Amino acid sequence: MALARAFAVALVGVEGQVVEVEADLAQGLPGLTVIGLPDAALAEARDRVRAAIVNSGHSWPSRRITLALSPAWLPKRGSGFDLALAAAVLSADGVVAAASLHGRVLLGELGLDGRVRPVRGVLPAALTARRAGIERLVVSSDNLREAHLVPGLTARGVGCLRDLVALLRGEDYDESVPPAPVRLPVERPDLADVVGQVSGRTAVEVAAAGGHHALLLGPPGSGKTMLAERLPGLLPPLSRQEALEVTAVHSVAGLLPEGEPLVELPPFQDPHHTATVASIVGGGSGIARPGAASLAHRGVLFLDEAPEFSSRVLDALRQPLESGRLSITRVGGTAVYPAAFSLLLAANPCPCAKPDGDCSCPPDTRRRYLARLSGPLLDRVDMHVEVPQITLTELLADSGHTETTAVVAARVRAARARARSRLAGTPWRTNSQVPAVELRRRWPLPRTSTATADVALDRGRLTARGYGRVLRLAWTLADLQECDRPGPEHVDHALRFRLGTAVGELAA
Repeated sequence: MALARAFAVALVGVEGQVVEVEADLAQGLPGLTVIGLPDAALAEARDRVRAAIVNSGHSWPSRRITLALSPAWLPKRGSGFDLALAAAVLSADGVVAAASLHGRVLLGELGLDGRVRPVRGVLPAALTARRAGIERLVVSSDNLREAHLVPGLTARGVGCLRDLVALLRGEDYDESVPPAPVRLPVERPDLADVVGQVSGRTAVEVAAAGGHHALLLGPPGSGKTMLAERLPGLLPPLSRQEALEVTAVHSVAGLLPEGEPLVELPPFQDPHHTATVASIVGGGSGIARPGAASLAHRGVLFLDEAPEFSSRVLDALRQPLESGRLSITRVGGTAVYPAAFSLLLAANPCPCAKPDGDCSCPPDTRRRYLARLSGPLLDRVDMHVEVPQITLTELLADSGHTETTAVVAARVRAARARARSRLAGTPWRTNSQVPAVELRRRWPLPRTSTATADVALDRGRLTARGYGRVLRLAWTLADLQECDRPGPEHVDHALRFRLGTAVGELAA
């Protein structure tokens, strides 16, 4: 009997666990059995591994082969285990030394001709291996740039099974990496293109500075979508840790741009209003895959024509708006994805979407239309901003005089720097992340500053959650104006952002 073991990684969401792959060659009727809760793709690895080994110039052991993946209770999915399975078989057959597989994780899909194809989720798998104390990783040459993002990990790329055998034997082989495509500079639309709309421009600036959520309410053509598309350009580039978090989600989803393993700019997701719950929050058979909410992590999730979205979709966003993550349970297990995004909703005031002078919708129709945005969802949205129709006078007056994205982004960076300095030593980095109870406990404001918000809370115009969000907005407004703490004017401005729109009256 011959026994050998190799190592791979099983992913559940963006979290992983090192899997031990054992190969046992025993006397008996020749055959191959894979055990350890494999899915259909992994069960099919029997044929891929056999063909790849034979077509790479090695003989297939004419013995009873058992491949076991441990821990046995953990579901294993996908074709990324192929490389480890083949290495275990070759080691058990004496082709490569067993010691060459110790402390080394192998990830890759095998083609029938022995080629090693790239797989999804290499970055979170590499991070899992490093946390487990493993310092060596072997992946497809196409995944090598992604694997190199993890510090303290020696990653090697192989193009075929022959390369892997040479690597494990300590021999030289062609480790050339495919050239990366030329990266063109990302051109994002400029905020200077949006004329007028002072409240709307201020709202997206505040949303960028503090990571706040906003609702833009106005007729078609007033600039709601233009404002939303320019919000990502106001956000600062992702830090190294944030970029790794975002890249891990996109890697699991298989959406990393070719040749660009690290996502360095805040993502922007704008799903169509016919999107399903699974496409927004994640889903699918087995272990749930990430949806638009997780793909927007550290960026912006924009829902245009928000009342047209399914109520189930909108209400499903309430969990990530509070916790910054999504926990999705399926038969195959529970996947947890990060989902700390800025939500931007855009809505017309009525279903006919005509200017106020031409709208014939009765009041009940308008109320029912906006009532599709539920109270609990709107209570989690910091700013409710009216975006009125632009007049010709405003259009001509503002042309050529609006601030550019670069100018506003500089103020946003300065405001975020002030917030980071104040929040140093805490787990929070933006004002929107600070729990209201901590805000009142650590940075209390005098009653003279919060007087109007206190009255709104007493009269029922604000919920306790809404009161906390007004305080967070006030801190962001103070940071943008380089003030040490919010004054009455900042709290009043935040309250107008919260209550100044007609949504509350129309949906009542």
